[in-house]
Amino acid sequence: MSENAVATLESPRLAPLRAATFHHLGIQTADLANCVSWYQEFFGCKENWALDRFSELTTSRLPGIVKLVELRAGGTRFHLFEREGEGGEAPDPGSAQFQHVCMEVGSPEEMSAWQRHWTRLYESGRFHFTLDEPATEIVTDEDGVQSFYAFDVNGLEYEFTWIPEAAS
Repeated sequence: MSENAVATLESPRLAPLRAATFHHLGIQTADLANCVSWYQEFFGCKENWALDRFSELTTSRLPGIVKLVELRAGGTRFHLFEREGEGGEAPDPGSAQFQHVCMEVGSPEEMSAWQRHWTRLYESGRFHFTLDEPATEIVTDEDGVQSFYAFDVNGLEYEFTWIPEAAS
């Protein structure tokens, strides 16, 4: 295969597959109202829809699911859901889970604004956080890439990053 060739999955019976795209992030929470409120305040999400009745497939994968709410901020969707008796503590760092989700911002000023916004909500006392940890400082690596980390109300870690054109 030449250096410029693009690899695709092919089968005599199937058309080549296109690259998959991100649709939503599913987040289990023990306090749906707290979680929905925080995502609306922090990301500026709007509710698209909510479900309280589920297919057999969903209930077999997520026993005890009570409610699912889809929130959207721009092109990013969050599926927040609650299960009876599940998820009351922060995730165990040793268990299988996403280590973090990275959100890219458009400038260093936006980076600072996101960090200040997170800190204001964290310090407001209006939300219960399963991990009582402040956001990290903004760090800049040798390529000029800036980032900081912060947890949502469920203990899920987000990275915010700004990547200058020279580093992309």
